Amino acid sequence: MKICLVTAFPPSGRQLNEYAFHLARELQRNSLISLTILGDRLTEYQWATDERGKPLSNRKQEELPDFDVIRCWDFNRLTNPWRLLRTVRQLNPDVVWFNLVYSTFATPEHPMAAFSGLTAPALMRAFGYYTHVTLHHILEHVDLAGAGVRQEKLYRLGSEFATRTLLKANSVSVLLSGYRRTLSEKYAAENVLLGTHGIFAHRPVPPDFARRGNPDQRILAIGHWGTYKRLETLMEAFPKVLQEVPNARLIIGGANHHTKPGYWEGIRDANGANPRIEFRGYIAEETIPDLFQTTSVVVTPYDSATGSSGPAHQACEYGVPIVSADLPDFRNMAEDEGMAIRFYRTGDAVDLAEKLITLLKSQEDQRRMAEQNFSAAIRMTMSSVVRHYLRWFELARRRHSRRFRSPHPYPQFRTPAVARERSPRAMPRS
Repeated sequence: MKICLVTAFPPSGRQLNEYAFHLARELQRNSLISLTILGDRLTEYQWATDERGKPLSNRKQEELPDFDVIRCWDFNRLTNPWRLLRTVRQLNPDVVWFNLVYSTFATPEHPMAAFSGLTAPALMRAFGYYTHVTLHHILEHVDLAGAGVRQEKLYRLGSEFATRTLLKANSVSVLLSGYRRTLSEKYAAENVLLGTHGIFAHRPVPPDFARRGNPDQRILAIGHWGTYKRLETLMEAFPKVLQEVPNARLIIGGANHHTKPGYWEGIRDANGANPRIEFRGYIAEETIPDLFQTTSVVVTPYDSATGSSGPAHQACEYGVPIVSADLPDFRNMAEDEGMAIRFYRTGDAVDLAEKLITLLKSQEDQRRMAEQNFSAAIRMTMSSVVRHYLRWFELARRRHSRRFRSPHPYPQFRTPAVARERSPRAMPRS
């Protein structure tokens, strides 16, 4: 099967690039798959950066080895759908697979370019290619005000139109059951699959409790900071944690969200005098395992959520307990995937401190939560996630063999039967 994966891809630092890397790496393991990545063109701003905000010179201008990457679209460009179509027509794949959030192709400051990019799946389908979208969030579940979006009513109106356009793909998968309910109830969508985010590893790593709390009880927060992922509540809570757990150490990893330059540095400058806080900036891929294996608890101190949490899934991968803001998406995620998460009242530093103190003081609770999260990870390895996608693509190809790659340029408009084609309501889950 020949697949084109449309996504941001390393060394680009844009949204979902890491998730795309792990998807692509797993696809490459399958000898029956021919994978071409249709990635974003790179600018210096997009490169991964160190703790000083400087591009990592050892990665600059270097594509990752062993991947076939064609960089054929640009951020904030109206012409992206046609650039992608031109490349797809040259490659003639069996599946065009989009790995998306609503801001994949442009920032909110460029709404027309963002919407233009989101029309690409429908355009590919119109030209006869089987098109699938993995949609990591839907805006009905996002607190736009908390994410710093202006003109919220207009933005929501535009997002509804964008969602209807995305649903013109042959199939769309979402990663939370609540998202599927919303798309089914609000948009009467019949082509929505329920997938899972999955962990990034081919196999999860059992927790080594001898490496934790020895000598520090490490609290890890990692992400792209400045919009809905914010550090103020955690910074206020941590001194209270130190009063009760003197060997606690807070590690902040990650960089600024591309719309909030300077945010991370401002937090570091205001709190850098505390010797029990480490600001590590960009975390290189090869250092991730050691960082998580020596962490006692992962905290997600967000004001709102925009989908399933990548750091929470990494915590499961290494068997680490999680403390999270009490957000509906994260409650949904914990229930769907059997995660062990303790929730604090969103924005309440006192409640966050209490949850962290209680957990850090109980080795029994840490072990129980770690084992539950490791058990959840075993059920959602990336190999399992990708296997389910490939199973669906193969079933779809067999079911619609005559129109899967029809030479007719607009196959779904040929007969009412094709226009009404339906898909199973849920993707198989491990």
